[in-house]
Amino acid sequence: MVFAFHEGQDRRDAMNNELKIYDKLLQFTLFQGMSHADLMEVVTHTKIGFHKYPKGKCLARAGDTCDRLTFLINGSMQAEHVADNHAYRVIERLSAPYLIEPERLFGIHQQYAYTYTTLTDVNLITIDKQEIMLLLETQLVFRLNMLNLMATDTQRLLHYPWRTCPKNLRERIILFFFTHCQYPAGSKTFYILMQQLAALLNDSRLDISITLNQIQTDGLLTLHRGRIEIPMLERLLM
Repeated sequence: MVFAFHEGQDRRDAMNNELKIYDKLLQFTLFQGMSHADLMEVVTHTKIGFHKYPKGKCLARAGDTCDRLTFLINGSMQAEHVADNHAYRVIERLSAPYLIEPERLFGIHQQYAYTYTTLTDVNLITIDKQEIMLLLETQLVFRLNMLNLMATDTQRLLHYPWRTCPKNLRERIILFFFTHCQYPAGSKTFYILMQQLAALLNDSRLDISITLNQIQTDGLLTLHRGRIEIPMLERLLM
C-alpha cells in the first residue's frame, strides 16, 4: 500500500510537471495551434533542457555556435550587438517570453549575432538542434510555425526598401534606432558618439545634437556622454 501511494504520487507529480511545461511552451509562436495531444507528445518524447541562472550570467556570446533553441520563460536579459567596425554598440532589455535568435539555427551563419546576459534570475528551456529537426519531421504545426516565422522575417526585409523615406532628420534618427534593434519596443541603450551618428546619417554633428536634444525635451530619451538611453523605443513613433 505504501508503494502504491508513492507510485501514484510520482505519477501525479510527473503530470503536473508536464502541464507546467505545456503552459510555458504555449507562450511561444512555434507551439501555438498545436493540439493538446500533439503538444503533450512533444513534452513527453522531446529531450528538453531546463536551466536556472542568476543575475549577471552570460548565456551566449556573439560568434558562439547556435546549436539549440533557447526559450526565456521567466525573468529578463540584455542583448548586446556591436557594429562590424566596433565604433558603436547597442544594448536591449528583453523580457520573457522570448525566443533567442531562432533564425541562427539554420542558414550560412549559424552563430549568435548578440551577446546575452541575464539582468535578473532567469529560467530557460532549451531544445537541441537534433531534437528540433525531429520535431520538424514529425509535427506539422510546428513545421508550419517555423516556416511562417522565417517567411515573416524575410517579407519584412524585402519590404524595407519600399518604405516611405524619412522626411526630416528626426525621422532619420528614429529610423536608425529602430533598424539597429532586434525587438521594436522596450528599453534600449546606444553607446555612440554624436560625431559617429552624424557620419552614419551623413549630417552635421551640430544638427544631430540639436535634434537629439529636442527628442530629449519631449521626454523620449536621455543623453549622456557617448550614450543614449531610450526607456521605451515604441514611444518614439508617437
